[in-house]
Amino acid sequence: MSATKRIKESFQREYSGKDEGLWKHYKEKMVGWRKEPVVKKIEKPTNTVRAREIGYKAKQGFVIVRTRIRKGGRRKPRPRSKRMPSKQGVLKFKTHKSLQSIAEERVARHYPNLEVLNSYWVGEDGNNKFYEVILVDVNHPVIMSDKDVNWLLGQRGRVHRGLTSAGKKGRGLS
Repeated sequence: MSATKRIKESFQREYSGKDEGLWKHYKEKMVGWRKEPVVKKIEKPTNTVRAREIGYKAKQGFVIVRTRIRKGGRRKPRPRSKRMPSKQGVLKFKTHKSLQSIAEERVARHYPNLEVLNSYWVGEDGNNKFYEVILVDVNHPVIMSDKDVNWLLGQRGRVHRGLTSAGKKGRGLS
C-alpha cells in the first residue's frame, strides 16, 4: 500500500469517529481552530493528499489559508418597524451558493493580490465548517515559469465569477 493511500485512510478514520483516539484528536483540533482568527494563513496543508489532488504544490507562490464559516442558512431579519407585511420574505431564504464557495470568496477578499486555485473541507463542529483554500501568487516568478499553474495568469478574480470547483458546482456545470 502506498504512503498516499495510508494517509488518506487515516484521515477517513479520523473523520468517521470509529477510532476513539483519532476522534479525540479531531475534536481537540476543532477547539483550537475555533479560537483562531476566521481567516488564518497556515504553513502546510492539514490534509496533504487532498491538497495535492486539487492542485497544491509545495513550492514558492502557493499559500494555504484555513477559514471558518458559520453553518446553516443565511438568516434574514424580520421587519421591526410599524407595518408588518404578510409576505415578509423571512422563511425559505436561501443562498444559491454553497458554504464552500462563500468561504473561498471571503478569503479572496482578504488576500486581494492572490488568486484562489481551489479549496477543500477539513472539518466541522456544531456551529462552523472549516475549509482550507489554496491561493496562488500569479506575479511570482516560480509560478510564471511553471507550465502546470501559469494558466492562472489570465484569470483575475476567478472565484468571484464562479470558476473554481465549488463555484462551478453551484452553477450546475459539474
